[in-house]
Amino acid sequence: MSGVSQRLLAAAAAAAVSGSLLAATPASAAPSIDWKPCADAPGVDCGTVTVPIDWAHPDRGTASIALARRKATDPQARIGSVLMDPGGPGGPGAGGVKGGWSLSPEITKRFDTVGFDPRGVGDSTQIKCGLDEVIADHPQVPRNQAEFDQLAAYNRKLGESCNRLSGPLGQFGDTESVARDMDAIRAALGEKKLTYYGVSYGTLMGQQYAELFPDKVRALVLDSNMDHSQFTAFEFLNSETQSVQAEFGEFVAWCGRTPSCALHGRDVSKLTRDLQDKAARGELKDPQSGEVVTPLSLASIFQGSFYGPSWDRLATVLKSFADGTPPAAAAQLREDIPVNTVFQSVFCDDWKLPVHNYAELEAYRRTAAALAPDVKVNSLGWQAITGCIGWPNRTSNPQHPLQVHGAPPLLMLSSKYDPATPYAWSQAAARQSGSTLLTYDGWGHGAYGKNSQCVIKATDDYLISGKLPARGTHCAAVEPGTPEARIAGPKAPAPIGF
Repeated sequence: MSGVSQRLLAAAAAAAVSGSLLAATPASAAPSIDWKPCADAPGVDCGTVTVPIDWAHPDRGTASIALARRKATDPQARIGSVLMDPGGPGGPGAGGVKGGWSLSPEITKRFDTVGFDPRGVGDSTQIKCGLDEVIADHPQVPRNQAEFDQLAAYNRKLGESCNRLSGPLGQFGDTESVARDMDAIRAALGEKKLTYYGVSYGTLMGQQYAELFPDKVRALVLDSNMDHSQFTAFEFLNSETQSVQAEFGEFVAWCGRTPSCALHGRDVSKLTRDLQDKAARGELKDPQSGEVVTPLSLASIFQGSFYGPSWDRLATVLKSFADGTPPAAAAQLREDIPVNTVFQSVFCDDWKLPVHNYAELEAYRRTAAALAPDVKVNSLGWQAITGCIGWPNRTSNPQHPLQVHGAPPLLMLSSKYDPATPYAWSQAAARQSGSTLLTYDGWGHGAYGKNSQCVIKATDDYLISGKLPARGTHCAAVEPGTPEARIAGPKAPAPIGF
C-alpha cells in the first residue's frame, strides 16, 4: 500500500546532524519544573526544562524539552519519578503520556510517570526541514549508479535544508546530547538518581546515560535494545532482516494452527513469495485503491504488522492481495502512521554505516533477500542505511561497544521475535554491559507491553525495589487472540521506528 509506504519512508527522511563527542560532565543544578495542567490532556501536568543546544559550549543557545507528568495515584506510597521515552528516533514521550501511555498500576501507584519529547521532537524545540526537500521525488531502491547518485543528492539537499532551517540545533540531534538532557531533567525533578524506562531507540538513550552518569543511576529498564556495536551497514541490515524473517516463520506457524487465520490451510510462504515476485515485476496492486504495491512497501506491511503483532490483519490483507478483492474495513492496515521528521537528524549522527556505491548497496539487498526469502528485507533497516547515503554532516556519536562502569545493575528486556530491534541486539548489549536480560519468548516489539504477567512482575519488582530476576529468566509467550492477550495491561506507546 503505497500510502503506508510513503509515510514510513517519509518517517525515515528528515533532518541534519553534527555534534561533538564530549567527556562526561554532569548536568548543572536545575531549577524545579513549573508544572501546569496540560490544556490538551486532563489529569496530566505539563512542564519544560531548558538545556544547552551544545553541552560543550552552553553559551551557544538553548533548547526547550517538553515534559508531561501523571502523578502517583497513591501519594503515601510514592517512591519518586520514572522518566520514559518511547523510541523512534522521533517518538514523543510527553505526547505519549498525554495520549495514555502508561506502565502498570503497581508502578503508577508508586511513581510519577514523566514522559519527555527529546530535543528536536514534538513539543520540544523542533528540528525543522524544508517541505520541498522532504517531498522531493527520489529513488527508494536504486536500480543503478545514476539512481544511487540521485538518492545521495536527495539526502544531501534534505540535510542542508535542516541545517538551514533549524539553526544550531540541526547539528545536535545525537543521543549523547539527549542523555545529557536526561540528567538535566533528573535534576529538575529533584531526583538524586534516575529511574528510567526506555523502549526501542529509548534504550540507546538509557545505555548512554549509564555510560556517562553511572553514579546517577537508580534503576534503568531498557526494553528492546539497540546494539550500538553494529559497525557496518551489511551486518546492521542483515541482522534486522533475519529478525523479520524469523517472525514471518512464527506468523506462518500461527496461521497453520489457528483456524480463524484468513490464510489457514494455504501455503503462506508460497503465497507470499508469489506476491513478492509480482511486486518485483510491478504487477501487484492494492485491490482497494488500485495503487501499485512496490517490494519495499510490501516489506513495510510485514514490518508494521509484526510490531503488535497484528497477524490476523496481516493474513487478511495478504489474502486480499492474492485474491484481488478488497479486505473488510476492520482488517485494513492503519493509515495513521506518524511521520517522524527527525529520524535522520538523530540516526545519521549516531551511526556511521557508509555505503559507497550502487554495487555495494545492491549486494546488501541481494544478500538480505537470500537470507529472508519471504520478507526480502527489513524495511526499517533499509530506510536507515539508505537515509544516510549522502547525508551532509559527520557522525558525531558513532558506534562503540556498551561499557558501563560503576552503575547499579541494569535490567534489559526483549521479545525473542522482535521485528525492529533483533533479540541478538539485546543479547549483545547485555553481554557488553553485564546487564541482566529477561527474555519474553513471544513476538512483537516492546516486551513490557505484551501482557505477559511474568515480564510485568519482574520489571515492576526491579523498578520498585531494585530486585533483578535470575539471569537467564524466560517468560512464556502470550498467544495473539487468546483471552490472556486481551487482559488489560500497561498501555504501550504508538510504534515509531526503532
